[in-house]
Amino acid sequence: MKKQFYSHIVKTESVVIKLHELGLAEEEKESLIALMDSSLHHAILDAILSELSQADKNLFLDALARDDHDEVWKFLKSKIDGIEDKIQKAAEELTKELHEDIKGVA
Repeated sequence: MKKQFYSHIVKTESVVIKLHELGLAEEEKESLIALMDSSLHHAILDAILSELSQADKNLFLDALARDDHDEVWKFLKSKIDGIEDKIQKAAEELTKELHEDIKGVA
């Protein structure tokens, strides 16, 4: 997984461990992990963008495109109260759904 600006907040190891326990081929696990990473990224971006004005969305996406994590955090903290908690909540909700999906397959 590419290091994202939120990587220090979001933990997905529990889902990866459960995927390994399913006995899937390595290629299948890698595909599912990539799908999880993508879904997580989209859920977090959705949580952030829903809090920003249109002008601020553009500024945020510009900073994100430059991959400047310090700039992204500085911007988000100036615009959204409790941004770390909101990111963590979005990640936890998706992680919970993924665990339920895995449990349904196992």
